[in-house]
Amino acid sequence: MARIVAGVGCSHVHAIGDAIDLGKTEDEYWHRLFEGFKRSKELMSELRPDLLIGVFNDHGSAMPLQYIPTFSLGVAAEFKPADEGWGARQVPIVKGDPEFAWYLAEALILDEFDMTIINEMVVDHGLTVPLSLMFGPAKEWPCPVIPLCVNALTYPSPTGKRCFDLGRAIRKAVAAYAPDLRIVILGTGGMSHQIHGERSGLINSVWDKRFLDRLSSDPLELASIPLLEYVRETGAEGIEMVMWLIMRGALNDEVEEAYRFYHVPASNTAVGNIILMNRGSSG
Repeated sequence: MARIVAGVGCSHVHAIGDAIDLGKTEDEYWHRLFEGFKRSKELMSELRPDLLIGVFNDHGSAMPLQYIPTFSLGVAAEFKPADEGWGARQVPIVKGDPEFAWYLAEALILDEFDMTIINEMVVDHGLTVPLSLMFGPAKEWPCPVIPLCVNALTYPSPTGKRCFDLGRAIRKAVAAYAPDLRIVILGTGGMSHQIHGERSGLINSVWDKRFLDRLSSDPLELASIPLLEYVRETGAEGIEMVMWLIMRGALNDEVEEAYRFYHVPASNTAVGNIILMNRGSSG
């Protein structure tokens, strides 16, 4: 049967994609950040996922403000990189798995999560940057990806508890899927940052690192954090971290932390990466 073998939390800073695409990864400013992701790539290669569920937020590329679904699931066979104003990133097209995606959509909707079904969608840096960081340069991504898009752009975003509960529903759906698949779930966004207004440039490393600590040891406490605390402590865009709770909710209660990396700054953002293994999921 299908099983989730690991969860990954990873920032999706736009400037990281620029550094990769422009060949600046060895520049003094970027070198330490990309060194930190070398171990992540090794672990992903060792995990050999058959499928990845990518939880991310669109930044106005696929979903204009006329339509703002709280949760949406891509069920198409492929998803092209978005043109975010200066041409699409020259990265592989994201290939989907329609059979599994439709199964997951049905399972979640019948479990009382009102998913918007997306038959056609471009994917922006919210998804493609973490894929680049986890898998490196490639002619094609090593496995199909199911894009799960969350509204973390416009108020009101879903609460951390709702996101955690969605992860639990994903865990239940995967466990009931008959084909033998090794699945990794990726939660993107954050960490602390604000890109506008009087608090532009805000970074709260103490809060970020405590979030990473509790992601392994006490996710239920994280799920109880009100949205206002994210905004107050981590900046308006730090609220993206609720998407990491979908990833954590999809894992077992007990996990092993395989790797953690934290770096400040990338552009004006704190960058975090954590890889959590489900107990008994190796092999």
